[in-house]
Amino acid sequence: MAWVIVEHRLGKAGPLKQRTARQRDWDRKYGESNWEIGYVVEGHFVIQDQALETIYYQSYEHHFQEHPSDLEELVRLAKVLRNPHAEATTSVDLQVPAITDYLSRNGLILNGREVVDIGSWEGQSSHAISIRLSPLSVRVVGNPKMTLEQYWQDKKCLAVWEDEGAVT
Repeated sequence: MAWVIVEHRLGKAGPLKQRTARQRDWDRKYGESNWEIGYVVEGHFVIQDQALETIYYQSYEHHFQEHPSDLEELVRLAKVLRNPHAEATTSVDLQVPAITDYLSRNGLILNGREVVDIGSWEGQSSHAISIRLSPLSVRVVGNPKMTLEQYWQDKKCLAVWEDEGAVT
């Protein structure tokens, strides 16, 4: 048994209604629980939940190691983090959970008094740090030429679980 990639460049997950419709289509086409969205990492298919750790979280971890002043500013300024784009569009929020995980794993708490956006919506953001910590700005771990958002959207693929000996 192995994961076989059947679609590349899936694009953005989109709003809830769009995601649900695509998932129903994949259920009909490939069978329920027989497909996964993920990424090829070092030649192997990695499901999206695992990629959140190996790509998303580690990209923020690397960013904070390379830019400790961003981490210091965030901790000093923020009381709450939010993703304005995800709130406005019902799209998936990955950056706030990744940053929150980083803070938690490193024993850090937000000491500020402000709601700090991570990213923007329609060109608006709460603070300058909002843009610096956006996945449109943070570089993907292991590839400084590509942003986290570029990687997450461009490299996303759909794989189906198949018997290795099956003939299709």
